[in-house]
Amino acid sequence: MHQEPDFLHNLHQEFRDGRRWLDRSIVLAYAAAAGLCVVAFTLMADAGFELFQRIYRWQGGWAVLLWLPAITVAAVWATRRWAPGAAGSGIPQVMVTLDPAVSEHQRSRFVSLWLSFSKMALASAGFAAGLSIGREGPSVQVAAGVMHSARRWLGPHSGISSHALLVAGGAAGIAAAFNAPLAGVVFAIEELSRKLESRSSGLIIAAIVLAGLMGVSAFGNLSYFGRIRVPSLTWNALLPGLCVALASGVLGGLFAKVMAASLTSPAERMNRWRARFPLRFAAGGALVIAVIGLVTGGATFGAGSEAVKHMLAGEADVPSFYVTLKFVATWLSAWVGVPGGIFAPSLSIGAGVGHNVATLTGSDSIAPALIAMGMAAFLAAVTQAPLTAFIIVMEMVDGHAMVLSLMASAMLASLISRMLARPLYETLAHHMASALPGPASPQDPPEPAHAPGVPQQK
Repeated sequence: MHQEPDFLHNLHQEFRDGRRWLDRSIVLAYAAAAGLCVVAFTLMADAGFELFQRIYRWQGGWAVLLWLPAITVAAVWATRRWAPGAAGSGIPQVMVTLDPAVSEHQRSRFVSLWLSFSKMALASAGFAAGLSIGREGPSVQVAAGVMHSARRWLGPHSGISSHALLVAGGAAGIAAAFNAPLAGVVFAIEELSRKLESRSSGLIIAAIVLAGLMGVSAFGNLSYFGRIRVPSLTWNALLPGLCVALASGVLGGLFAKVMAASLTSPAERMNRWRARFPLRFAAGGALVIAVIGLVTGGATFGAGSEAVKHMLAGEADVPSFYVTLKFVATWLSAWVGVPGGIFAPSLSIGAGVGHNVATLTGSDSIAPALIAMGMAAFLAAVTQAPLTAFIIVMEMVDGHAMVLSLMASAMLASLISRMLARPLYETLAHHMASALPGPASPQDPPEPAHAPGVPQQK
């Protein structure tokens, strides 16, 4: 028979190893720093988009036809020149670094303090341009770079691996960006590591929660989109809810397919032109995004959070074709090569799907519920991570009364998406990893500004 634990003996053993507690303190300190970096990035992105809005409101908004391409070209040039590893979302980059076959030298192409700070500045420039991007994916790379840098201070017998630090950092980025620690933990398990290392799982979760608390401390313990009023859902809501999940699953799967094809198919003619003339391509794509934004009255500019809030409040002022144009604007924003994510734009597209279904079926009384289901379903379809998607939406709208509805819509949409497209982030990560050269050595020459492993887009 197993002996009962000896509390005093175990307590003495736990506290006698001062080095272990120092290592734990270092990890938690870096987790707090990662959370604060995400908070700073949030403030920078908000300030950038406020600047864009002032440009948009000036002289009828036509200035954006020059402003958006100019800032986009500058951001693409700076990214390619100084931080090619910062291009795109950030989640595929972190997934590449979790591959055990990737060496430490190769890992530095995708996560480092320099890339974290570059990502913050360059993605904020994307918001200042008015591109349809989100900050949540970039927050994953920002926090992972900060957490990974903690390894230099850890003891050789700490038991905390680079893999554990990267998982903790990536999940901490989600927790701090969405003000949703639970979503961060689930994201770490479902999308990054697939499992947590038993030796350090408690420390990883503590680091994720601590990073999330940095966001709570800065912005308050508030739901991102407020608290929606959910009426009693009867069987009459089954058909509209099913339509939302099916439509979101198909559209999300097509979006993932188009994104993967655009960012991983160098033989495609447009991508060949993009490789030869990256700045011209960026200018052309940005001009199309500017025209789309003007046509929609500014609804497709930025992440789309304001549009979602208006829909949830029953004050939607977006055109009926908002979903299609936001879809195109987000795709082009990713394709031009500016650092930026697709989480927030995906939520706004899904909200538009739910709003359209509510309008077409005359289900105005349950419109907020259908909008929330659309957000969870479309995000799940794009990422094929249904648990993360529904928990993020649940925490963002304080929708605990809708747990089953959100879960069902996310699961169904993800299933449909898997029939149409490969997992987006895994596809992009595999593409980046395949472009890496062989194992690096300290004698390797400096990498050129336009390294073959330049990551693209999430």
